[in-house]
Order: sequence, then C-alpha cells, then structure tokens
Amino acid sequence: MDSLEERVITAWVELTGALKNTRITQGMIYNEAIIMNIVYHKYMEDGEGLTSFKEIVRRTQMLKSLVNRTIDSLVKKGYLEKVDGKDKRTTFVKAANLDDFLTEHDKTLSLVRGIIETIGTEDAEAFVRVADKISAADPLKTGEE
Repeated sequence: MDSLEERVITAWVELTGALKNTRITQGMIYNEAIIMNIVYHKYMEDGEGLTSFKEIVRRTQMLKSLVNRTIDSLVKKGYLEKVDGKDKRTTFVKAANLDDFLTEHDKTLSLVRGIIETIGTEDAEAFVRVADKISAADPLKTGEE
C-alpha cells in the first residue's frame, strides 16, 4: 500500500487534472479564470475591484511573465482593463466586462454544485477548511513539512 504522502500526491494530481480538464473554465483558459476570480472577489469586497499585478502574482504564485501574458489576453478579450498606479511603478487591473465573466462563472458554479452533490455538504465544508489551512500555512512556498 502507498504511503500517505504518495496518496496525497496522487489525489492532488488527479484533482487538479480533473478541475483543469472538466471544462471548469469553458470560455477561458484556466489561468485566465483564476485571475478573473481574484479580480471578481476584490470587486465584491469593495465595489471597484482594482487589483495590483503584485497581488495577483502573490495569490496565484504564477510567474510574473505568465501573469502579464494572461492579463494581456484578458484585456484583449475585453474582460479586464489596465489602470496605472499613482507612481507608475504599480499597475492595476479591474473588471471591464463582468457580465461576460459572470456567464462563465455561472457555468463554474454549476459544476461546483455537482461536486457538492457528489461529495455532500459536510465533505465540501471539510475540503474548504483543509484548502484554507494549506493556503494559510503555505507549505509549498516555505518548504516546511
């Protein structure tokens, strides 16, 4: 029997593969949907949604170059617009077309509702707690065990 560590790796790989390949982001590339989700939640918090590139890099742990390319793609598609910061060293993005994003987001929510139906509310709540603990501890970035 595989060790717990091997089982966690296998479960992680299979879950991320399933999420990327089950059309969770039907009208967007996966990374585009991740960035739009961050901007959308910022918009829901403050009604404006200005999000710095630095914040997106920190939250996604994507390379700056990948964040730049992905944001450029979202700008070109009309989902985001770039906004210069006060000192020109900081660039922000904000949602330019939330209606189109929300159409895609509704498809994602539908998929997630199916997942919750499959695993049940209790396991879904447990999944959120575990994911939040992992994110808060950030063991992948710090290398701690």
